[in-house]
Amino acid sequence: MPFRYCLGVLSPLLLTPLFECCSVSVHGDSFNRTIINFVRDFVKIQGEGVFGCNMDGAWGSVEADWKVILLLILAWYVLLRVWEKNGVLDRWNASRVFGVVLMVRSSKGLTTLDYVAKPRRFWRIYGEVSLWVCLFSMFFVAIGMLLAFVASILSPPTATPPSASELVAIPGLNPMIPLGWGAMAFIVALVIHEFGHGLLARAHGMRIRAFGLLQLGPLPLGAFAEPQYQELHKAPRKERMRMFAAGPATNIFAALVCLLLLGGLAANLTTTSVNPHVQGIVKDSGADQAGLEPWDTILRINGTEIEGIDGFQSEMRQYRANDTIVVDVMHENGSSDTLEITLADKYQYYLDLGWTEEILENQNPPIVPGDAFVGVVGISEGTQGIDRLAGPTSPRFDGGIVLRIVYTPFHILNMMIVPFEMQGISMHPMEEAMLSPTEGILGDALGIGGLLFLVNFFFWLMWVNILLGFTNLIPMVPFDGGHLFKDWLTGTLNRIRRLGKKTRLWKIHPMWVDHISRKASSMSSLALLMMLLFVLIIPYF
Repeated sequence: MPFRYCLGVLSPLLLTPLFECCSVSVHGDSFNRTIINFVRDFVKIQGEGVFGCNMDGAWGSVEADWKVILLLILAWYVLLRVWEKNGVLDRWNASRVFGVVLMVRSSKGLTTLDYVAKPRRFWRIYGEVSLWVCLFSMFFVAIGMLLAFVASILSPPTATPPSASELVAIPGLNPMIPLGWGAMAFIVALVIHEFGHGLLARAHGMRIRAFGLLQLGPLPLGAFAEPQYQELHKAPRKERMRMFAAGPATNIFAALVCLLLLGGLAANLTTTSVNPHVQGIVKDSGADQAGLEPWDTILRINGTEIEGIDGFQSEMRQYRANDTIVVDVMHENGSSDTLEITLADKYQYYLDLGWTEEILENQNPPIVPGDAFVGVVGISEGTQGIDRLAGPTSPRFDGGIVLRIVYTPFHILNMMIVPFEMQGISMHPMEEAMLSPTEGILGDALGIGGLLFLVNFFFWLMWVNILLGFTNLIPMVPFDGGHLFKDWLTGTLNRIRRLGKKTRLWKIHPMWVDHISRKASSMSSLALLMMLLFVLIIPYF
């Protein structure tokens, strides 16, 4: 009810792209309309007031003054206090936490949870697999945090630090996470995460009291499955670990499914042109001086039609440094032009970048003195955007099944930097414009607009699932990783105790094991928190 109410008040700001290109009536009293008009005056939301086909990669991106955001948070705080005094929160089975966060509990979904959890043997096997995946991943998360901390000490960052808004993973507030796609993906990923916890709890006989959601206005901040805490603490250690592991593991598995679906979508997308395009221009190069620009499409070189990257490379092998070529291009705006480009020396260019002669000779093919260099970076084909997202699952990936499997985890982690490289979108608008649907059932039914909608949705769902999965595996309480680490440490100390008892070399009291595991868990959580804060804060000094 609270989420539905907040969304009903603010939906005209966000959901207009889903409906007709017309004015949207605002349901509610004059106060609601006043708030919405005020927000619209000072907050710009990408895609507002346009039809759904304009729901591009930046749909729902918010541009707002921090003063306005703070004012809205203050208004939300006042609204929560009013609801609290009027008993509205009690009727909703909700409460206010941390001042401005609404915590809502609901019994909806518990019947479905019990039904899905019936094949308990299957879910226990799933929990065991999840446990090993999470323990393995948690180790690398901890190592990554430690390396980042050491690197920050040995080599403090000199680049401009990110803005404060970029440090919070809240859709709309973080400029790299669009409000539309981000909120949609966060809601789905949070449900997946908490349902995973709930399934393993029920599979091991633990009851779930309620599902819950944490909200800041209409924005989802988190979710939880509230167990019967006495049953949770009395449960066998291994069963409790499976329950904690199920949430982040389900997010990781969901990210893999999204990647496979992106591969399926990539198979249903082709390019509108066989000609390659340019992604970047080297400053003061022949291409730069001739007027070649990023996203220009290379049509012909000296009258020869250029098809794909291979066609471009094959044609360039015919020329040497200092030759002049005539290039027919189509600019980003659709206009055509003919440019004369004087070629530079590729060998010398890479030497100036710091490459050694040995490295250049070991390239395939080797780069030798006199090789022609146009002065462009990133010659790409029209499907580059979707192929970059789909990675090893794309039908155009250059590699066998073994390479695809090996590369998949690295590709998933690499996808985390895409919103930061692309400034909050998954594909450049020009990359989207170069795509067209293939002939087939899916392409004919959805068209390019529907396919791109699914591409953006599955990308952001994959991205958020990766974020939730690995963030929750930080071995620090209150994250799932912190509880896993404590139970893992307890199990390890118990094995050491039993080994000492069996060999009669040492004697450890069971209560000492519990005391040490609690103490070590608390100390490690504090140490990791200090390291994390240091890594985040050091760029500002």
